[in-house]
Amino acid sequence: MQIQLLKSKLHRALLTACDMNYEGSLAIDRDLLDAAGILPYEKILVVNQTNGQRLETYAIEAARGGAEFCLNGAAARLGMPGDMITVMSFALVEQSEAVNWKPRVVVLSENNRSLTVK
Repeated sequence: MQIQLLKSKLHRALLTACDMNYEGSLAIDRDLLDAAGILPYEKILVVNQTNGQRLETYAIEAARGGAEFCLNGAAARLGMPGDMITVMSFALVEQSEAVNWKPRVVVLSENNRSLTVK
């Protein structure tokens, strides 16, 4: 049997932009995607700590080093620049693997640049 577990998390990120005129998704700095092990177009859950909104979407790559987190399309209505968010990805894991499972957790600083990987 497989169960769904947290694979990785970008915690305490700040939204830098919201763009209604894009097809959808959340653009994330490629360096931060790499740090969390999230792939472009991977399904993600985004939780907005500022307003309590939650949404499922997919990650897209933003420029490396720009510290960008930009909600796009209809999702842009669920946040505003400066909102604190958490981005999570999940994996299906055999129950036998779940016993020792450890997700990758990346905790960001106020400017989305400094990070701690747990």
